[in-house]
Amino acid sequence: MQEKQKQLEYERLVLVYSDDLFRYALWRCRDKSMAEDLVQETCMRAWKSLDKLRDISSSKAWLMTILRNEHARLYARYRPEMVDMELDTVSLKDANNDTSPEAFALKQALKELAEEYREPLLLQVIGGLSCEEIAGVCNISKSATMTRLFRAKQKLREVLRPDEGQVDA
Repeated sequence: MQEKQKQLEYERLVLVYSDDLFRYALWRCRDKSMAEDLVQETCMRAWKSLDKLRDISSSKAWLMTILRNEHARLYARYRPEMVDMELDTVSLKDANNDTSPEAFALKQALKELAEEYREPLLLQVIGGLSCEEIAGVCNISKSATMTRLFRAKQKLREVLRPDEGQVDA
């Protein structure tokens, strides 16, 4: 890839996906400044390995994979005591910060989901990835992805609407 073409493609990727990357990073690390650092590191790694991106249509999944790997690398180096802090402590200036009781219940339910279910669900809802892209990011099959998404949503429904599945006799 020529340098100018590479630069234009990189700028397009950052412009198009930076908000999605930030939202996903914020869910991963639950700290605004760490999420910003994580996105920045993701962008730097993407620039260095842009030549390895084979299919431009999978660029979002590729970036999410880089971010996920960077988060693991960052977490291995830095395990802060406040990793489990409440999501509501994130600045009120954040556009997606909803302090309603329903939003709080959803955040709590998401925290209680097993990682194997939470990860694909967040990639779909926050990252906007397709099942195929999630499978690639999580290194699982498409059918396993669909199963995990179904079970994640089912578990959330059970927690958030416990009376919905019961039938009165």
